[in-house]
This record gives sequence, C-alpha cells and structure tokens, in this order.
Amino acid sequence: MSQFTYDTLSGATNGLKERGYTLDFNLSENCLICNNNKFEIEDFEIVEFHRFEGATDPADEAIVYAVEGVNGEKGVLVSGYGISAEGMSAQMAKKLHENLRN
Repeated sequence: MSQFTYDTLSGATNGLKERGYTLDFNLSENCLICNNNKFEIEDFEIVEFHRFEGATDPADEAIVYAVEGVNGEKGVLVSGYGISAEGMSAQMAKKLHENLRN
C-alpha cells in the first residue's frame, strides 16, 4: 500500500508529518476527532498505514494511519491493535481494518 517504510512509530509519524499529514486525529467510537471537528466514517479515507509490533510486549502493538478528509485535510491517527485496541463501533473497525488485508 505504501512505498514508504519506517522502523519506529515515531519515525512513521514524523515522516508522515514531513509529507504533509500535519493534523492529529483521535479515534472516537463512531468518528475521528480533530481540532473539535468530527469526521464521520464517510468523511475520510485511509491512504496509508504502518504497523508496529512490540518485540516482547503485545501491549506495544500500534498502527499509524495516514488519513485524508474529503475536504483535503491530511493527518495522522495512531491506534493500538490486538489486545491494546481501543473501543470503536463495528463500522469504524471495518473502515480502519479493511486496508490491513491489502
């Protein structure tokens, strides 16, 4: 999916920010939140992701998503997966995880 590879979580977030993904998105149950704005499931696309697995601790597993809003907003969402995954609706989980199979 991405031509870019990163060795660390911080490397991925910094690399994406250098490429224009400057907003910080936060996961809510049914939407993404950024600067008090809600992005419903249909309002954004995941254009890239980077998965990081903890070497010894499964709680260190995380995914960095490059997110683009329908109005051109570009930002980063960092989320846990596996046992550290945050609560979210089934629709949000499908939206975020459909790209992981590619």
